[in-house]
Amino acid sequence: QVQLVESGGGLVQAGGSLRLSCTASTSAFALYTMAWYRQAPGKQRELVAQISSGSTTTYLDSVKGRFTISRDNAKNTVYLQMNSLKPEDTAVYYCNANYWRSDYWGQGTQVTVSS
Repeated sequence: QVQLVESGGGLVQAGGSLRLSCTASTSAFALYTMAWYRQAPGKQRELVAQISSGSTTTYLDSVKGRFTISRDNAKNTVYLQMNSLKPEDTAVYYCNANYWRSDYWGQGTQVTVSS
């Protein structure tokens, strides 16, 4: 069982920045595809950004050019740098780790962007 511990959420004004971190409790971290999802009240959870074991990245269209996902395999950590934040980015952000048939989720961290 892999545990994912997220940090870095909070309250920020529109136009501001936050960096989310997610640390995984596995020595096989480098094999995992890591991703950030978010879920706003009354909406479905959506994929925000993903980074493969080979560091290929994909992004939700609405965050392209503002968010950057990266990973540090030596620290078992994935990051989400969020710039130019908008009120519509307000949501609970979840870290996800996926490899083969294994799929794990973090507890979520709240990001609130005020206008």
